[in-house]
Amino acid sequence: MYSLIDYTVINITQCPLDKVQIKQLLQLSALDLDPNVILFIVAKLDSRIIACAGIEHNIIKCVAIHPDYRGYQLNLALMDKTIKYANEKGHFHLFLYTKPDNQPFFSGCGFYPIIEIKDLVVLMENTPIGIKQYCKHLALQRRDGTKIGSIVMNANPFTKGHQYLIECAASQCDWLHVFVVNENASLFPFTTRLQLVKAGTASINNISVFPSSSYIISKATFPTYFLKDNIKVDYAYMGIDLLIFRNYIAPALNITHRFVGSEPHSPVTEAYNNAMLHWLEDTHVSAYPVIKQIEIERITVGDQVISASLVRRQLAQKQYQQLEELVPPSTWDYLKSNLNTLSDEFKR
Repeated sequence: MYSLIDYTVINITQCPLDKVQIKQLLQLSALDLDPNVILFIVAKLDSRIIACAGIEHNIIKCVAIHPDYRGYQLNLALMDKTIKYANEKGHFHLFLYTKPDNQPFFSGCGFYPIIEIKDLVVLMENTPIGIKQYCKHLALQRRDGTKIGSIVMNANPFTKGHQYLIECAASQCDWLHVFVVNENASLFPFTTRLQLVKAGTASINNISVFPSSSYIISKATFPTYFLKDNIKVDYAYMGIDLLIFRNYIAPALNITHRFVGSEPHSPVTEAYNNAMLHWLEDTHVSAYPVIKQIEIERITVGDQVISASLVRRQLAQKQYQQLEELVPPSTWDYLKSNLNTLSDEFKR
């Protein structure tokens, strides 16, 4: 039977009938179709899809095998084809999220667990040394001190609010590590955001600014297709992201504190800040040292809190005079030089 199975790559936006079959197959495994996944490696028997695996950049998602065909040989063949396809596209370090019950299946396919949120999700990668090697590389940036701080920011773009947060945090620490989220799901590309953070903090002597990695998880790539309750999705996403930070990143850099800005107008970010108190400070969720959270009050211009969203809104409305008050000179110089390009982005 296995010799008759045909493996192929399909784009579901171009193959509506195959998309229907994939959705039906996923439903048999109590899964939904992830809206971010359009490329699937499928196994077909007599034109019928009996197994599928989605791929979004370097993340494998939506893996399902028809109950009548589940077996060691088909499992391995599907994952082998999926991994080879990802490699052909230049993705060699692969991640996947799965339910804890499915961990043995993916372990048998060469994946290794990083973090598990009990009864909800496991994050795995296709190497036994990936996170260890990353931490070894991070440790080269390790600094001595009794209070080593950290900030994780998107900086889309870098504002006076971000600058103030970094200055306040650095003034309270022996050293401060600033991570800029490394993804291009924002208006401003990652290389620009990193450059603006470095330029806006060049006068601060006790900080390191560097890109985050695949181990600082993006909400944009976190799967929702097997956690259908939004509360569980948020809990699992925050838990994975913050436990990786506490269990791996913080020990590598001797981080003792994590600084955040207050969030009076963003319920999503406020919820994330609140989650830090649980995942970073609760001694019951991790055996690793506590990372103390410190919240710093956001600065304002007039009656408005300075935020990247306010900057983007004023850009869209072409309120350039007000905009200059919200960003450091280095960010303003960049914005002035790219106003036409940014205006075109807002028209899309």
